[in-house]
Amino acid sequence: MSQPSMSPLSALNYIDGQWQGAVGGGVATSRNPADGSVIGSLAAGGLADARAAIASARHAFDTSLWPHDARLRQNVLLQWAERLEKRHELAALLTQENGKVMAQSRGEMAAAISEIRYYAGMARHMPGHFTEVEPGAYSATLREAAGVAGLIIPWNAPVVLLIRSLAPALAAGCSVVVKPAHQTAQITAQVLRELAAVETLPRGVVNLVLETGSEAAQELVASEDVDVLSFTGSNGTGQRIMAAAAPTMKKLSLELGGKSCCLVFPDADIGATAQRIAAAATVISGQQCTAARRVLVHAARYDEMKHALKHALGSIVVAPGDTPGAGMGPLIDAQALEQVAGAAERAFDICDEVVLQGGRPGGRLANGHFLTPTLVAHQDSGAFFVQDEIFGPFVVLERFEDEKDAVARANHTVFGLSASVWTQDGDRGMRVARALRNGTVWINDHNRLFAEAETGGYRRSGVGRLHGYEGLNDFLETKHIYRSVGLV
Repeated sequence: MSQPSMSPLSALNYIDGQWQGAVGGGVATSRNPADGSVIGSLAAGGLADARAAIASARHAFDTSLWPHDARLRQNVLLQWAERLEKRHELAALLTQENGKVMAQSRGEMAAAISEIRYYAGMARHMPGHFTEVEPGAYSATLREAAGVAGLIIPWNAPVVLLIRSLAPALAAGCSVVVKPAHQTAQITAQVLRELAAVETLPRGVVNLVLETGSEAAQELVASEDVDVLSFTGSNGTGQRIMAAAAPTMKKLSLELGGKSCCLVFPDADIGATAQRIAAAATVISGQQCTAARRVLVHAARYDEMKHALKHALGSIVVAPGDTPGAGMGPLIDAQALEQVAGAAERAFDICDEVVLQGGRPGGRLANGHFLTPTLVAHQDSGAFFVQDEIFGPFVVLERFEDEKDAVARANHTVFGLSASVWTQDGDRGMRVARALRNGTVWINDHNRLFAEAETGGYRRSGVGRLHGYEGLNDFLETKHIYRSVGLV
């Protein structure tokens, strides 16, 4: 099924309340990953655009009422959510630009709107307390906006990942500069157009800088005028951000890579579990940091799970995201396809068994960045394809003998973002979940996220937490005030 025809889109920078092209006049092209067709153009900005946006955000934070008027912030967020709710066509644009299937795009839009409303409620309830510590002396602990926030947003879930940092930053009272991935500039610009259209939003509070390189992002990391930096992306880039941000000592919120394990115990329903894990492994074509990547199965059910998971993965319909019945769309671009396919090819040569060999489909899908799912079996948990985050539909099947072995294998990783436990034994489920070194553990589910549930990683999977109350903390500072009235 062909993509719906849409007029060419133009994504511009938004700086100091004005939609504008790049300072240097640069323009780049937005393409549909399902067939390579052009869907629009985007401003290709850089250092000068970033500096202008940071200056705008700094001025807005220092001079406007935004950091001090919680009612204003709440109303702006609520109006933004209302406006987005009327833009039903944005799900189709998300699928067209990102490639994910329509059901996932609709779910992402709904989750983003829900999260905006969640933080609108939080805006009026900043934590803090005021107490009399001795006669005539008072102590106050206040939480207030940290300042200017730089938000670097990835392409894999561009709307919900934008909202989960932008909404709490705005609720806290920060001004912001958003720097999205160029692969999803169109949907980002459209979502922010609805925010910019809210008349009571003060000029300069929200700024958008587009680029195809990294000059703008590097300036957000290094600038003395940026107080908070939120980044979602690879571990390697996160490490470079930490090093570059060290001289300014800015607050960092980093959600980085993952290698999520699914631990399947003997009492699990193998057929149903295989279907759920297959879906969790191929969400956004496997391009999600919490996607299921390692499946650890008790020896007593290993062969059964191998056949069930092979069938579940092999039954997924790979097609353009707007195709009825599609279960998985394309990868984001040619570079991503090359990296994932190359890693899979290397794994085929050294793994214990290739259970399901994925590859590039031909025919009508040949012009897109499609890759069918792969399942390999391997027992050496030190192998590169067991340890490295392969950002696509690539799954490793492993066998364990008992609970201790399962936990040890699952914890043999530098990551610690998420995992899941599959068992009908409630005590075992909680016991294993407690033993796993991960920021999120699901029991009999995988990838279920809520606005109020904090997410983030242990070890190299990141710093800080997103969503929920903890998500707000990344954009707040704590201030202690002591007041003695006896000498006045």
